Amino acid sequence: MAVPGVYMNKIIVAVLTVIIAVVLASVLYVGYYSREIHVRVATTTSLYATGLLDYLAEAFEEKRSGVVFDFIPVGSGEALRRAANGDACMVFVHAPSLEKKYIEQGVLDEGHIFAYNYFVIVGPSSDPANVSRASSVIDAFKRIYRVGEEGKALFISRGDNSGTHVRELSIWARAGLNPRGRSWYLETGSGMGETLLVANEKKAYTLSDIGTYLKYKKDGRIPYLTILYTNDSELINIYSVYIVKSCSGSERKMAEEFMKFVIGEVGQKLISEYKVKEYGVRLFNPVNGRLELLRSLWVKLSEG
Repeated sequence: MAVPGVYMNKIIVAVLTVIIAVVLASVLYVGYYSREIHVRVATTTSLYATGLLDYLAEAFEEKRSGVVFDFIPVGSGEALRRAANGDACMVFVHAPSLEKKYIEQGVLDEGHIFAYNYFVIVGPSSDPANVSRASSVIDAFKRIYRVGEEGKALFISRGDNSGTHVRELSIWARAGLNPRGRSWYLETGSGMGETLLVANEKKAYTLSDIGTYLKYKKDGRIPYLTILYTNDSELINIYSVYIVKSCSGSERKMAEEFMKFVIGEVGQKLISEYKVKEYGVRLFNPVNGRLELLRSLWVKLSEG
């Protein structure tokens, strides 16, 4: 018996409705379970310029898919300011005195020291201030100030409220000197990489984290700069990671997972293996076995 046209139309409509419902459900299912979680990360430029954060993020993503890290490379001061404004979910910084302020203000939540290296004074191999003969970092800065006043040398400062800039200013203060406004003291207002390039161009002195210096040296970008002074106790450079208290939801959960990865066994091993082959040295050191010492040094540095 033939099915009347009206019933055939109803059947077609019903079948199409079921098909559309199934397709929409599939799309929603796939979209829900494959959607990417973006984590906003404000980071000091040294961790980004050296490639360490990308290196760690890529290793993490191999174990945990569906996450995208939006790195914001700025100085530590700016990274913490963005955290306070709610523009980042986690921060990687190396400025204990600034970190302490934001912890006390309730901006930062959970935090951990995850790596360290050292600051170095770099400059031209001619070394007009004889920094390489300095007995201490304060002596080195006094020597630079003296030859600067004599018109024989320049010093390039980041001038950006970064961790490196904060440490530089603290050294000048401990030396009882204020170079700001002097003709030989120039501020770039930019990251470590750009500051090194300016120092190289002008054959000037600057304070740098060793990681960024070695990376740029390896790449042949700062041929006129050499390491003239460093000291394990005076110029230790401590890196910490924090979760921003205002961050919540899936972004916070993923940020917490990444932080646990970085401070965990796998992350620490990756940090220890991250080297500049040409120099055979690490750009950053893991905290394994030195955490208590690093914490005590962090407290000392946080006091300014």
